[in-house]
Amino acid sequence: MRHILHYHIHDVEPYINWLYFFHVWDIPQSETEGLLNDAKAMLQEKDGSCRTHVLVGIYEAWSEGDDIVVADTIRLPMLRQQQGETCLCLSDFIKPKDIGEPDRIGLFCASVDEGFVCNDGDDPYRLLLSQTLADRLAEATAEKAHEEVRKRLWAYAPDEQLTPEQLFRGEFQGIRPAVGYPSLPDQSINFLLDQALHFADIGVSLTESGAMLPHASVSGLMIANPKARYFSVGRIGADQLRDYSLRRGLSLDETKHFLASNL
Repeated sequence: MRHILHYHIHDVEPYINWLYFFHVWDIPQSETEGLLNDAKAMLQEKDGSCRTHVLVGIYEAWSEGDDIVVADTIRLPMLRQQQGETCLCLSDFIKPKDIGEPDRIGLFCASVDEGFVCNDGDDPYRLLLSQTLADRLAEATAEKAHEEVRKRLWAYAPDEQLTPEQLFRGEFQGIRPAVGYPSLPDQSINFLLDQALHFADIGVSLTESGAMLPHASVSGLMIANPKARYFSVGRIGADQLRDYSLRRGLSLDETKHFLASNL
């Protein structure tokens, strides 16, 4: 089941995590109030002309080893930790096929209208402000959509009542690992998500390396298992690199390119 959701800026603003916005700017605490005022003024300015968009697909799924099979058609190879005691893999949080009862998984892609970014070149400050705001809006859109999934679309937590601060702390059931983040570091997974969701339907395209355009976009998985948690894959060995390359259907050199930070 696939859904396309569109939000006005004022609908998404309460879901912006300003902590990460200020972290990108790396400015003294004394200057954050002025920056926040400028950011909120830009959000109000853009509210009538720009929106955010998200594709969400909710599908039957099961795990086969370290792979997640979606809708019996798309196989998502996952990576497993090889350091520490837990050795977690995202497939651990999806029911294995041999149970005989399929699980479910959510796939998503969220983005912001490209026109939100002020790229006229005349004001470097407004350009940087709009770029960093657009990035946070894409993340906020994913946050709001995930809430809708839990409470209404998938409805595995229909009675959830959490404040934005609780959402930012991840107090909801399940996780939302994003492509390129520590538990899902392979950017090429975007090509597989695109097969299921058709990113172009919300104006998102992929580069040859799997990066999303517009830049203010985010994609990933929604996993409902209450025991699911975030983790970092970290460094992997040559054995897993070869195995993952075969499961991903890429050459070893291509796989090394996508997983350079994990080697």
